[in-house]
Amino acid sequence: MRRKVPTRRGAMAAALLTVAAMGSLATGCGSGGDASADGGARTPGQSRTPAPGPGHASADSVGSLLAVKIDNVGPARPQTGLDAADIVYAEQVEGGLSRLMAIYATRFPKAIGPVRSARESDLELLRQFDEPTLAFSGAQHKLLSVIDKAPLRPAPPEQNAAAYYRGTAKPAPHNLYVRPARLLRSAPGAAALTTGFRFGAAPAGGSPLTSRTVRFPAARFTFSWSASAHRWLVSMDGTPTVTTDGKRVAPATVVVQYVKLVKSKYHDVLGNNTPFTQTVGSGTAKVLRDGRVFDAEWKRPAATDGTEFTTNDGAPMNFASGQVWVVFAQA
Repeated sequence: MRRKVPTRRGAMAAALLTVAAMGSLATGCGSGGDASADGGARTPGQSRTPAPGPGHASADSVGSLLAVKIDNVGPARPQTGLDAADIVYAEQVEGGLSRLMAIYATRFPKAIGPVRSARESDLELLRQFDEPTLAFSGAQHKLLSVIDKAPLRPAPPEQNAAAYYRGTAKPAPHNLYVRPARLLRSAPGAAALTTGFRFGAAPAGGSPLTSRTVRFPAARFTFSWSASAHRWLVSMDGTPTVTTDGKRVAPATVVVQYVKLVKSKYHDVLGNNTPFTQTVGSGTAKVLRDGRVFDAEWKRPAATDGTEFTTNDGAPMNFASGQVWVVFAQA
């Protein structure tokens, strides 16, 4: 499915936030608060344009989907709003740990989080969407100018204080949450999901599968088939994945996409290199649906394209209707 190239729209008018509002939400977003993975992470300066909120959105802002960077270390779990995402991407970050990016287009939950910092890989992955809104809590300081130039709407807490809050159940920096309805007027709908994914009947073939584990150096994801729920039950690092309201996270389709991981020019405070996940190109994948696993190939010619998945004989690889998890595994 070929998609249109994102275009940068005019900046939205919005009032600058007070210094006091910045301080209350910035706790844990700076260099000391994300030292385990972000190394000197800082949030953008006040010169950046806030994401359009309900009071400021204009006609051309309708249709922006919401991408949220979600913390995925042990102290951050259980997460909030993860079950409402249309797509969840799992990527490797510094130290072999994992972080999630959840994509919301068909519905917005009341809250999402914990929200954490952005990575360079996110910017390439988000190019497939038409100027999405990205909720994140800072980035490595050299990356901020790159985020500034990307075709997306950055929505950090410093520019959208009313949309964020800190919970009391977890310590900072694992307790920052965003209220989507205070960033965007409404969910744009399925048409905003210009990923190239196709949904429909399963192709012929495949092999029966009860469980699949994907390992990062310091993290692992396990997807176990539930015939009664007709979904893949997610476990992370050996623990069943549930949301804060007790719902089991269970996508209909899981894609293990084999990609190249290369060193970026960014490092954390400990000197660990930030890996860059190459989602433009081609390679192989395993697609899990309906209790079976299918061999597949993926192709994304340019950053502004979605990713096309095909079976080994070149036929479209349809996904099952429902939430999709994409885990980027090293090729």
